[in-house]
Amino acid sequence: MTPKLTSRHLPPRRLLAVAAAIALFGGPVEAQSQPQSESPAQAAPAAPPLNMTPRGVANCPLGAFHCSPRPISYVLCRPNAMLDFYDPTLSKDSSVRATSNTYVYAERVDSSNQSIYHLEGRVKMDRADQQIQADVADYNQDTSDYDARGNVRYQEAGQLMSSDHMRGNQDASTGIADNVTYQMLINRGHGVAEQGQMLDDQRTRYFQATYSTCDVGSHVWELRAKDIRMDKETGEGIARSATMYVGNVPIFYMPYFSFPINDERKTGFLDPSIGNSSRSGFMISAPYYLNLAPNYDATLDPRIYTDRGVLLGGEFRYYVPGSTGQMNIEFLPNDQGTTDPDSIINTKNTDRYLFKLNDYTHLFGPWSFSTSINRASDRNYLRDFGNDLFTASIGTLTSSAYLSGAGSWGGGISWFAQIGADDYQNIDPSLPDSSVQYKRWPRAAFNLSVPIERWLEFGAQTEAVAFRKDQAVEGNRLDLYPYLAADFRGAAWFVRPKIAYRYTDYDLIGNYNEFGYTGYSAPGPLPVGTPSPFTQSSPSRSLPIISLDSGLIFDRSTSLFGTSYTQTLEPRIYYLYVPYRNQDNLPLFDTNLMSFDTWQLFSPNQYSGADRQMNANNLTGAITSRLLDDNGIERLSASFGQIRYFTSQRVQLPNSPNTTTPPTNWSGSDYVAEVDTQLDDQWRVTSSYQWNPNTRLTDLGAIGVQRRLFTDGIINFSYRYRRTPGSVQPLLEQYDASIVYPVSDRWRLLGHWTYSVLDKATVEALAGVEYDSCCVALRLIARHYVNSYNYLTPAAGASTNTSIMFEVEFKGMGSSMGKSENLLRSGILGYQ
Repeated sequence: MTPKLTSRHLPPRRLLAVAAAIALFGGPVEAQSQPQSESPAQAAPAAPPLNMTPRGVANCPLGAFHCSPRPISYVLCRPNAMLDFYDPTLSKDSSVRATSNTYVYAERVDSSNQSIYHLEGRVKMDRADQQIQADVADYNQDTSDYDARGNVRYQEAGQLMSSDHMRGNQDASTGIADNVTYQMLINRGHGVAEQGQMLDDQRTRYFQATYSTCDVGSHVWELRAKDIRMDKETGEGIARSATMYVGNVPIFYMPYFSFPINDERKTGFLDPSIGNSSRSGFMISAPYYLNLAPNYDATLDPRIYTDRGVLLGGEFRYYVPGSTGQMNIEFLPNDQGTTDPDSIINTKNTDRYLFKLNDYTHLFGPWSFSTSINRASDRNYLRDFGNDLFTASIGTLTSSAYLSGAGSWGGGISWFAQIGADDYQNIDPSLPDSSVQYKRWPRAAFNLSVPIERWLEFGAQTEAVAFRKDQAVEGNRLDLYPYLAADFRGAAWFVRPKIAYRYTDYDLIGNYNEFGYTGYSAPGPLPVGTPSPFTQSSPSRSLPIISLDSGLIFDRSTSLFGTSYTQTLEPRIYYLYVPYRNQDNLPLFDTNLMSFDTWQLFSPNQYSGADRQMNANNLTGAITSRLLDDNGIERLSASFGQIRYFTSQRVQLPNSPNTTTPPTNWSGSDYVAEVDTQLDDQWRVTSSYQWNPNTRLTDLGAIGVQRRLFTDGIINFSYRYRRTPGSVQPLLEQYDASIVYPVSDRWRLLGHWTYSVLDKATVEALAGVEYDSCCVALRLIARHYVNSYNYLTPAAGASTNTSIMFEVEFKGMGSSMGKSENLLRSGILGYQ
């Protein structure tokens, strides 16, 4: 909030002494109410500090996945021609008006009337942050009334004002001015008015007025109103009987309209959006922001879809002592859209909604409660109303609620505990509900770390979960993972031995023996006559896990292309031993085979979750080399490694009701190589490659190139290939390219293209243009993308959507991050 400032003028008798001094000398002099060492400097006019922000923020680091949005910038605006009388030497502190001296300059003064002083010729009066200039001025010492006429110019910390005639009362900080031109200094904004009123030191009012943040004399847009009021204390402008003009064309009329005059949050309309989707028709959105209180606000987002109806969206954010959160609700009554011919979900004439709630609440001490609720009315909702590829392609909505605590006890003991539940909703219309993972109702975890010596630590990771799912085996699982780990290290070496013990116990409930492995995911109903692998109600598994991780670090000084670097050489050896345990009688509640990568070279388990623990007698050898510049920035990193298997991999996932994948007898894993380089701030190249020496096939290949263009442009290219484990068939092969190309300081071209070689089809194609001027920003985007794949009937192929979105921002009238900006920031790496 803008602090309230107090404004008082000098006592009348002090001004009388000034007037008498002028009369005594009989000529143009500068006078001051009290003797001082020097007078204010008469500097040449200069442009005011209009809070202009440079066009770009600090460039987003190459390779960053999340970049900050660019702030609103007025750097493309020209200096305002009306500011020729601006005095940059004038004080910016309006809080000292009451105790400041007044400086008066005039060529002639008439004090024949003992109460009223008549000043003529280049009249100027300065006090603290205030300055008034005129051809002629009258001042009443008894009432502090003033009357300035002819080329009147007024300046204070917050604004400039020119007028033909201005009169008012200095003590009350009131005034009336005719034929006004005004300019705000703290934030950009200016206009003209037939009459202006200073109601007090914080509030002004203009009649038959205009307001714009564009260049003077070149208004792309302006607000024309019968009455405009501005309150510096609240940072709010209010216009009545207002019409928004773009050029000379009226766009819309509002009997009451409010807008911000500073950077504080302000109730009012945000940037409108216009779009078109092949699934929902044309869309228009006009969000309205409500600044309800300093610690909570809301946004109403009414949207009209021509093919479906009127949707009302709302967002509520809050921050109260100990709690912060956000709630989003979208509701569309009586959907008028048609049902897809390939969809099993009929949404016509139904009410549709989306609900999201995220809350974090600190309860007491180390304990907090976090909630994330996400629910949709139907499986097609995100496909019909999602505004980006990521949202439209989500197959599951996750909801959770957890009580969590963490802290430390004496002796350096640290702990973490939580208890809660996770729920999942299937929102992919092409997948059955059986494909959704198990609900965890409830789940509890407790982790402990106890330092024994400086180099020795005891710890434990424990988890207890109740898994629930319709038409599947259900049960409870307890997983205990105590360990003892040591860490020996020096300046150029480390050795980390670790001994762990894993015990996992199950309590299967219901008709568990009627279910079996029906696929690669979760247990389901078995065909009639097929025996179940779940023959015990309380199966368990226990085994030790022993590992030894060691490495060396060498470094030397070197140079490359005339630049000095520090080069490191880091060999690393990791040994892992885990005895084999038959686990075919254990259900698969939350376990899958993880993708093999560099991290897997040093992992004690290749499976996620606790339902499977791989057996191992493995030795990993890897080597890494880095180039560090004189500032310690890593400019090049290259790694190469492989796992050598001394025993076969016997623990496998099932691939049919009663069979598992045969053990693998390979002597070695894939060779894994990674190279990342950023030799300067303009180029970045990342690459990874995995070659299987047993099949002599490439399992994974990926390369990414990123190049910065000028100051705020970027280009990305990547290629990704992955082969299906245990098969010669590729699982994924895609090309991806994106660009932000600055054509000029105002125009930027946008593009994103993803192509699937396997499907011989475009996964997503995006083309757009951005325009940024002094006071208006525009964005037009067209997209064609795949939003789902019909797994039930593969012959039907993928479901696609085509959409067009147009957004406009009138700078200084309130703004929010547009709907398309999330899409661009997630689809174009490095977009700002």
